[in-house]
Amino acid sequence: MTHRTAARVVGALFIVATGAMSLAVVLLEPVLGAPDYLTKASLSENRVATGALFELINHIAVVGIAVAIYPVLRRFSERLALGYVAARSIEAVLFAIGTMHLLTLVKVSHKFVAAGAPPDSHFQTLGGLLLAAHDWDEAALAFTAFSLGALLLNFVLYQARLVPRWLSVWGLVGAALILAARVMVIYGLDLSSATQMVLDAPIAAQEMVFAVWLIVKGFNAAALSEPQRSHRCA
Repeated sequence: MTHRTAARVVGALFIVATGAMSLAVVLLEPVLGAPDYLTKASLSENRVATGALFELINHIAVVGIAVAIYPVLRRFSERLALGYVAARSIEAVLFAIGTMHLLTLVKVSHKFVAAGAPPDSHFQTLGGLLLAAHDWDEAALAFTAFSLGALLLNFVLYQARLVPRWLSVWGLVGAALILAARVMVIYGLDLSSATQMVLDAPIAAQEMVFAVWLIVKGFNAAALSEPQRSHRCA
């Protein structure tokens, strides 16, 4: 795969990953965010299954991004390129664990409804645990791995000048903000949804601009044509 083709593939995968996760949120939030989420999950099995499918598409896409861009990043730092692959792989695994909890929640919801939806039952306790595990895996831990990967990626992009430096700096700032938000969540600070959206927005916007840039412009050909700069970031 040429560097131009790799740029297009990476850009397309960024869009696929973001689009798939956005669709998953749209489908799942009305169910998981409802007070009677167990009943809704049982009655909306196809909706939840479709949301889980979109989550899985996202998980596959993020690993594909790291694999496709690895040969390009390796020219400038093999260690950081491997670190990026590792970070995105860990992210995908954590997301996949969250999806598994979601599918298990559906099975519990069927048992809950079949038992007559008893109040204060062990089904509700188990459902609450599965929902909390899904949120922790995806909203906190997976996005922590994502932010570390974004820091590695944009550092190499900045040092190697593979894209305009303003775009790399934007990515570094956005990654630092989303990392700070997830660290606060891990330490028990309750961030409002509005605050979390503000902290997440910069990296979300940067990734889409980065994706379009790669599809339209590709990587900086001048940087790739200078062999003496290989492994400069190592």
